[in-house]
Amino acid sequence: MRLKQRLQQDEILIAPGVFDLISAKVADSAGCEALYMTGYGVVASYLGLPDAGLATYTDMVDRVGRIAHGISAPLIADGDTGYGGLLNVQHTVRGYEAAGAAAIQLEDQEFPKKCGHVEGRRVIPTEDMVDKVKVAAESRDSGDFLIVARTDARTVHGLDEALRRVEAYAQAGADVLFVESPESEEEMCTICERFDLPLLANMVEGGRTPVLARDTLQEIGFSIALFPASGFLSAAAALRKTYETLGTNGSTAGQPLDLYPFEDFSRLMGFEDVWAFEKAHGR
Repeated sequence: MRLKQRLQQDEILIAPGVFDLISAKVADSAGCEALYMTGYGVVASYLGLPDAGLATYTDMVDRVGRIAHGISAPLIADGDTGYGGLLNVQHTVRGYEAAGAAAIQLEDQEFPKKCGHVEGRRVIPTEDMVDKVKVAAESRDSGDFLIVARTDARTVHGLDEALRRVEAYAQAGADVLFVESPESEEEMCTICERFDLPLLANMVEGGRTPVLARDTLQEIGFSIALFPASGFLSAAAALRKTYETLGTNGSTAGQPLDLYPFEDFSRLMGFEDVWAFEKAHGR
């Protein structure tokens, strides 16, 4: 089912964050209805750097294509600020759509941008972001490719300014509205009371926004809930435990580690196709 069609249903859509092909394939095999390519996670995984505007369009669109073509679920992809001015936004939207994403998230931060749950974010003038949203909507080949418009104004300028901004982005042609970093459940309710378009909640464990249960998010009125950090935080915790065990004991033998079964992992990566090919060709 296309993402646009899925958002027409009443039930909230949960999209876990993925940051490489392993995380994407695991999430896809778990039956998730949509996945979110997290910029924070991709920059950390690919470059080992903070999400602070250091990754380029080329870095990111390559990851969009690899992930989108390795999964069956629709992919919502972080497009940061569009990587520049209006011409860059056009290029980014066309590139992400051609790479196989179902939606692109664009934000109104100044360049270089920062993760939406850290200090030091600054936003561009509302009218500049309105122009970006208009160009993004005009640049796509299909109306099924969705534009997610995000504002980071809440932290610095307050909720009222954030609401004014996303209202302007909705009028400019955004399909999904995203107020980053509301700081209470009350603020989240206020956001959902104001708009008819699909609204996105960003659930970052340890971030500025309270992480709420699925039923609560749906009752409040959100259409999509992202969990961008859950995957890489849990993966890092598991890796640290495993590597510390190896460093201390010199082996995993007899250790209570929660490991993905090797044969199952091989099948997840597509070895069944290799085995079938080799059988068919007598190898």
